[in-house]
Amino acid sequence: MNPFLFAAVLAMISFIIPSSPALGVTDTKKEKAMTESLHLEKATFAGGCFWCVESDLEKIPGLVSVISGYAGGPEKNPSYHDVSYGKTGHRESVQVTFDPDQTTYETLLDVFFRHMDPTDPGGQFADRGFQYTTAVFYHTDNQKNLAEKYMKTLAASGRYEKPLVTQILPYLNFYPAEEYHQDYYKKNPSHYQTYRTGSGRDAFVRKIWATPSPPKAPYTKLDDATIKKTLSPLQYQVTRENGTEPPFNNPYWDNKNEGIYVDIVSGEPLFSSKDKFKSGTGWPSFTKPLVPDNIIEKKDGTLFMVRTEVRSRYADSHLGHVFDDGPAPTGLRYCINSASLRFIPKDKLKQEGYSEFYPPFTKK
Repeated sequence: MNPFLFAAVLAMISFIIPSSPALGVTDTKKEKAMTESLHLEKATFAGGCFWCVESDLEKIPGLVSVISGYAGGPEKNPSYHDVSYGKTGHRESVQVTFDPDQTTYETLLDVFFRHMDPTDPGGQFADRGFQYTTAVFYHTDNQKNLAEKYMKTLAASGRYEKPLVTQILPYLNFYPAEEYHQDYYKKNPSHYQTYRTGSGRDAFVRKIWATPSPPKAPYTKLDDATIKKTLSPLQYQVTRENGTEPPFNNPYWDNKNEGIYVDIVSGEPLFSSKDKFKSGTGWPSFTKPLVPDNIIEKKDGTLFMVRTEVRSRYADSHLGHVFDDGPAPTGLRYCINSASLRFIPKDKLKQEGYSEFYPPFTKK
């Protein structure tokens, strides 16, 4: 965050928050050994103001810690003052420790890129200078490959008018920021929100992600005549006429196999067996979508009640409804008709062109 904006925010706070020196590099031998023994992984991102990046990443389930700090520069134990004035070669950054059985590196990348401007070479929004430029600091070759693949796909999506400039760099170091910066959005919510809104970050995110990416084959909507020939009468009734199949008498309500569920019409990926749970309703139920961008939620006032309907984005198939009586970590229950889905077992994902969704099933 720009030091002048930061000073203005601090001036509005009615108490003094004592500063403290940076806590040191997080990758000590002891911590690294502990992380490896617990099969945890680290990811490090620079996306401008670390208050904002920390706030966005902390909303992802399966994270052990999210820490604001400074990364990539030669100076040891840098201070906020020196970093914010561009004296250290460090960028404001956030380091995440996560459980790969609970979330994936691809998910972290997706949330990170969806909340910043990867086309800005001079900083982020109101914060200008190298210290606020964006970067992915990869810890492993696999992270590097995934980041490169993600940026290539994002560049080809047509969302941005300018080229992507976010750097993909080898991880060198990370120094936690002073304590008053940690969880700043929780400690000082009104001041944080004033800064975030004023910086233009949220307005940019809404503008860029208000519409979906242009669909990529085969995730396209077929004409109705073709759909009618392809689907069974029940599948057509459910997906095109907003029907509901019988509970406990459908293919996937009790399916325990590992894999993903795609739209029966378009093939767009919708849900994962990793997020499926036994709801007792007689329909397949999930705590969250596999690809949130492929899900549309609409108000449904039929049957003398108000519910939230769930539809697929590209095929516009009626899938089911979402309720707020689900288990942790989301508290949601996506109650979906089997007739709107096609299940692809994990050993067929690569063969059918869904290899990007295979890595989570290799984790034990």
